[in-house]
Amino acid sequence: MNNNLWTALQTNWVSLVVSIVVIAILYVLAKKRVGFGTRVLLALGIGLVAGIIFNSYKLDYKSVSTIGTIYVNLIKMLVIPLVFVLVINSIAQLSNLGQLRKIGVKTISWFLLTTGIAAIIGLIVALIVDPGAGIEAAVPKDYKPRDIPTFSQVILDLVPTNPFSDAAGGKVVPVLIFAIFVAVAIIHVGTKKPDAVAPVKALIESLTQILHQVVKYVIRLTPYGVYALVGAMAARYGLETLTPLVKLIGASYAALILHFVLVFGGLVALVAKVNPIKFFRKAYPTVAVAFTTRSSYATLPVNLEVITKRLRISPRIASFVAPLGATMNFNGCGGVWPAIVAIFVARVYNVQLGLSDYIVLILVAVVSSIGVAGVPGPATISTTVVLTALGLPLEGMGLVIAVESVIDMGRTAVNATGTTVTSLLVANAEGEFDRESFERDEEDPLEVGAA
Repeated sequence: MNNNLWTALQTNWVSLVVSIVVIAILYVLAKKRVGFGTRVLLALGIGLVAGIIFNSYKLDYKSVSTIGTIYVNLIKMLVIPLVFVLVINSIAQLSNLGQLRKIGVKTISWFLLTTGIAAIIGLIVALIVDPGAGIEAAVPKDYKPRDIPTFSQVILDLVPTNPFSDAAGGKVVPVLIFAIFVAVAIIHVGTKKPDAVAPVKALIESLTQILHQVVKYVIRLTPYGVYALVGAMAARYGLETLTPLVKLIGASYAALILHFVLVFGGLVALVAKVNPIKFFRKAYPTVAVAFTTRSSYATLPVNLEVITKRLRISPRIASFVAPLGATMNFNGCGGVWPAIVAIFVARVYNVQLGLSDYIVLILVAVVSSIGVAGVPGPATISTTVVLTALGLPLEGMGLVIAVESVIDMGRTAVNATGTTVTSLLVANAEGEFDRESFERDEEDPLEVGAA
């Protein structure tokens, strides 16, 4: 044990000292009441610079990676209990099941519509930029094609078998479905015997309050986690790995930014009648955490806080839309990315695609975004499905391995933001968006003491 500790200190002392200094700086800034968003942005920049330096001088960055993993694990520990408790709490507050159907239809419709638009934007950008130009079809040695689950297997994976084992295995969708069953049963029993369900509803409400407090504790660690995650990412890949595929990275981020600004900004401004600049400023913590953790599930606790506390959307809407969005809203992973990779692979392997192929691409991207709900690696599965539908070689997926992690940061940020936007649209339509409180810019509960 002592030898392991001494070895770790010998090999990681530079990155460890840098991390201690950065964490101390971020802590002091928190004590001086520097804004949460400012600290996160600063941590992102410092992490990027530190990671590039670690990579350039071949320094061990295990200590930085460990800090980032601890932060992600702390967030992940909240996902299953949050999904179970909040979904039950939100649905149980409905007076009848008709409201549930109405909210569900609106939510899923927005998810599918925005994913379809994302695929169109990704297709157009890829055709203009032509990211595969000049690249030879050399598949990396470590590429292993992923199996596409059959439709029946996807359905079976979504259906809960043992809620406790599903929760232990981190299977969010089965837990979500089980929570919906429980909530619907509470409504049914409550219409006949309200006293029978009153203790359960009180317990769920109490657990909701407690979990929200735990979320606040973890959110305070976000700047430190952001520094570590970005630093480890930059240290691992460096700049040399990214250079050959810089056009693919540029096309992907161009499409993601266009979708973010034009589609999300347009929906917020034109449908919800909200200032998009103010909206995105308030939603910034969600974007930052999604960007650095690369996980919609890990972002869920923060997103729930942002939606309710900063955007002033009712917990009832937030608790339904946010968990559902984390499982099936893939604007970036299921819309933009498969479209760009398809055009990239077609160019590299010299396969001609026509208008009918582009239409198939968009339709398959939308449908596959539903089919991969709850499947690990939704971007890879969605892209594999699209390539198969177009008759493109699956080996082309191996060409993008080197940069997928870098692009996944932007994809996840778009996914999570899409869920936030959908929450606003649904809440606005249902009259559960506190517009006056939103416009007054009341105190932000996320910006609380240092941790």
